[in-house]
Amino acid sequence: MKIKEENLGQYTEKFDRIQELKEKIIDIEDPELLMLEIMDHLKETELVPEVGGYYTFIYNPKTPNITYDQHPLVACTSVERWGFKGINFHWNDSRNYTWEEIPGRLHVIQRSEIDTLRSIPYAKYLQT
Repeated sequence: MKIKEENLGQYTEKFDRIQELKEKIIDIEDPELLMLEIMDHLKETELVPEVGGYYTFIYNPKTPNITYDQHPLVACTSVERWGFKGINFHWNDSRNYTWEEIPGRLHVIQRSEIDTLRSIPYAKYLQT
């Protein structure tokens, strides 16, 4: 699916990679399998996010007795020495993510793909 995105007063076409993926995984209901497909599909990754960037990744917190999203979809709001802060679109709330609890890389999401990715039920809520 091609979408138009405004860029400095001009419109350019961008391909929505998530829409293509969504059509492929339409019958999958398991959040774990969905996350594996998403990570496999999104080849661009980073170790450290950029403020204003969008990412999805696996997270395993160390804080006891909390409910968390193991597959967050976030907009990074600040980068700190201990990790980063971001708005988690599954919670619609700000969360902190520490470096030690991210076992892999951050998968880069384009702004134009956020709504499509939000429509995939891959959030995985767990309690420590």
